[in-house]
Amino acid sequence: MLMLDYDQLATLAAILRHGGFDAAARELNITQSAVSQRLRALEDRVGHPLVLRGSPCVGTALGIRLARHAEDVALMESQLDVPLAETAAPQRVKIAVNADSLAAWLVDAMRQAQKAAPQILFEAVVDDQDHSADWLKRGEVSAAITSRPAPPVGCDSHVLGALRYHAVASPDWIARHCPDGVSDQALRRAPMMTYDPKDRLQLIWLEREFGAGRRPPSHYLPSTHAFVTGALAGLGWGMNPEMLIRDHLAAGRLVALLPDRPLDVPHYWQVSRRMAPALKTVTRAFLRSARDVLHPVSQD
Repeated sequence: MLMLDYDQLATLAAILRHGGFDAAARELNITQSAVSQRLRALEDRVGHPLVLRGSPCVGTALGIRLARHAEDVALMESQLDVPLAETAAPQRVKIAVNADSLAAWLVDAMRQAQKAAPQILFEAVVDDQDHSADWLKRGEVSAAITSRPAPPVGCDSHVLGALRYHAVASPDWIARHCPDGVSDQALRRAPMMTYDPKDRLQLIWLEREFGAGRRPPSHYLPSTHAFVTGALAGLGWGMNPEMLIRDHLAAGRLVALLPDRPLDVPHYWQVSRRMAPALKTVTRAFLRSARDVLHPVSQD
């Protein structure tokens, strides 16, 4: 059985987290030479390269797995000291999340979790809610917020609630592109906004309301903030989280294309069973925050 040195593993994790040897040395309070020696010793130990040198440095597949393992072990070991001392070393929780949850409600949930466990530091990787669970399946994160109800093997799933979206546009956009009212024909010709190639929310809503048809022309704006400002500017229509546009709707700066037809997207908190005890505080805070701001998930 291969025994690994956890100082070396922590050094690997720091290199990949910061993308370089200098920053890793500053975090660990050691010299850059010591960082290089630790990494070289670890690579000699496992018999494979773990870091691709560059600007920034990136991990090989094995390097990423070992760095993830080191951070998971550090988080689990931190749970052995109860209560945790005020001087406890920071423990990183890496999670996969969708951009809209991160912008709309998740930061407050993180704040609540950190109030209960001050040693926690979050590292969020952003991906579409239909794909975020893939990070958990690959073992690259400890938990994920996803729209998939069924968790990967070895993981648990908790219902968070539904993030409500409205199809919205500016009054000017509607006047220009839907002078005779919002219709399938008008929306198929008019420009919409898409977050990235994985984003299907606009098409899901359009097909639900009008059936299958031609894909509208689209702007690609990989930013939750740009989605709101793009709609306000009359660039296109798009699905925006209700929490982020409530004031704009009330003031008339944005208009729902079909006011009584929002799209509720269920969200789930999925966590590796191996990491579940160490993430108990985070899970509790996320579920409590979600219950306060998200809509109930339909049982249909």
